[in-house]
Amino acid sequence: MALEMHPSLTVHVGDWLKTEIVEPASISVKDLADHFGVSRQALSTLLNGNAGLSADMAIRFEKAFGVKADTLLRMQTSYELAQARLQEDDIHVGKLDAVA
Repeated sequence: MALEMHPSLTVHVGDWLKTEIVEPASISVKDLADHFGVSRQALSTLLNGNAGLSADMAIRFEKAFGVKADTLLRMQTSYELAQARLQEDDIHVGKLDAVA
C-alpha cells in the first residue's frame, strides 16, 4: 500500500520558489526574468501558482540558485497529483481485466 499525501500538505512549487528562494534573494520578478531570459509575465504566472513548472525553468532555477531541478519537478508532480486526487471521484474508469 502506497502512502498518500493529503492535498492540504502540498504546495505549488511556484509559491515555494517565491517565498523560499526569490523573496529572500531580494530580487524583483522583472530582474530575475531578465536574468533567466524569460518574460516577466511567464515568471510571475509561475511564482503566483497559476502555471506549472517546466523542466527548462527548473534548470534555470538550479543554475541561478543551486536548488536541484529534479527536486523542483518532483514538487510540481506531487502538487499536480494531489490536485487530481481532489477530483478522483469524478474519474470513472474501471479496472481493466488482463488480456490473455
